[in-house]
Amino acid sequence: MTNVLTYPTELLLLLFLIITFLQSALDKILDWKGNLSWLKEHFSQTSFKNVVPLLMGTVMVAEIMAGILCTIGFYMLIVQGNGSVALAGAILSCIALLMLLLGQRVAKDYDGARTIAIYFIPAIFLVFLLNT
Repeated sequence: MTNVLTYPTELLLLLFLIITFLQSALDKILDWKGNLSWLKEHFSQTSFKNVVPLLMGTVMVAEIMAGILCTIGFYMLIVQGNGSVALAGAILSCIALLMLLLGQRVAKDYDGARTIAIYFIPAIFLVFLLNT
């Protein structure tokens, strides 16, 4: 319980990233065809148009790994007070968000890119907190 009171901000931000990335990855897994169809249309006028399935799979794997690392990191931070795995999860979360941001920018979806930037703020703040 001591570590919950010692790291409340870090734990809440980890929960935010766990929910964000595991839900997103689960959505891709459960509705692969629907997501793929939407993304193919979204990127139809870009240089990504022929590699959408590969890119979607890459992002999905990054999201799963970020969610798993954040989950393990959450546990380790509570039990041991060790934030190293949480830091790895936060960094991978930032990388996944940067991949998504690149896609939105390439597709010229500036509102979508703005949304990704909103998610990036707490993720990078978590990296800062865990790295100090």
